Amino acid sequence: MIRLTRQADYGIVVMTHFARLGEGEPRTTRDVAEEVPLSLPMVSKILKALARGGLLISQRGVNGGYSLGRAADEISVADVITALEGPIGMTACTDEESDGCDMDDVCTVRDNWQLVNQVVRRALQNISLEHMAEPMPCTFGELMPPPRGERLPRVHETKETHD
Repeated sequence: MIRLTRQADYGIVVMTHFARLGEGEPRTTRDVAEEVPLSLPMVSKILKALARGGLLISQRGVNGGYSLGRAADEISVADVITALEGPIGMTACTDEESDGCDMDDVCTVRDNWQLVNQVVRRALQNISLEHMAEPMPCTFGELMPPPRGERLPRVHETKETHD
């Protein structure tokens, strides 16, 4: 199963929260933990990693806290995942920090995995925090496949020919 880590998932939730807040006053770790809501230790770990990755700015002092390091439309979901987990890689051969796998010399699908990885990475790069902060424009039903036995219309079919 391909799944984001809990830290990456929650990191996107936290960063989306910052995107919704806009350019207001900085938020403390405690503020964010209460507003999202997540545990204080988890939020602390996420905020520190995102600040190290340059996605958040950390300000010390009485009026300190965290704020977005760039505009929400300039930070992608891929940026958040990379800041928290490192480079996005679907398999060992697509992970830039990996030593590869035992099949590197004989693998017949490596190029295909490279393509899949590029498509996934590009999709995540094309979704900004600004997008995440807005309600989805379609309903869940529009994303669902047709009921069993029904077929999807072909691209060239018009509504009249499908009905």
